[in-house]
Amino acid sequence: MGLASILQVDEMLGDFNRMNKRQSLYQVLSFAMIVSSALMIWKGLMVVTGSESPIVVVLSGSMEPAFHRGDLLFLTNYKEEPVRVGEIVVFKVEGRDIPIVHRVIKLHEKEDGTVKFLTKGDNNNVDDRGLYAPGQLWLTKKDIVGRARGFLPYVGIITIFMNEYPKVKWAILSILAIFVLLHRE
Repeated sequence: MGLASILQVDEMLGDFNRMNKRQSLYQVLSFAMIVSSALMIWKGLMVVTGSESPIVVVLSGSMEPAFHRGDLLFLTNYKEEPVRVGEIVVFKVEGRDIPIVHRVIKLHEKEDGTVKFLTKGDNNNVDDRGLYAPGQLWLTKKDIVGRARGFLPYVGIITIFMNEYPKVKWAILSILAIFVLLHRE
């Protein structure tokens, strides 16, 4: 092999390395764009809906037959709208990380204009006072994450499945990672 051939191979390897670095940078930037786009969409939904969590998954059967486990709910939380009996709300309780989806069954209006309310799951026998923070008998507007405005049946079951079976979640993520690595071209 002559000197010209070695220089030519060396030049080709240099081009290949530069191309690989450029492609890797492109992939990193593409991934960053996807993540930042998803975050912007989520933040935009928060602003438009007035809810800190505009989309939630029903995690239990306490609201059957209205909603089933795995249903994906779309929420709004406009502060000027009064809470009404019969509305399905998503609320957070102090000391609990996961919000609860239940129906308002009773309102308690005070003379000073404040409104408190009581909730219950449609499929439950008793109201939610046992779920509220210790000593709390009523919810207030500050406890509300949002009000159900629409839903997609069973779309969130994937989320439930992956949380209940973490090994499946990691298997799916591993398969996706392998797929991405194999199709890097």
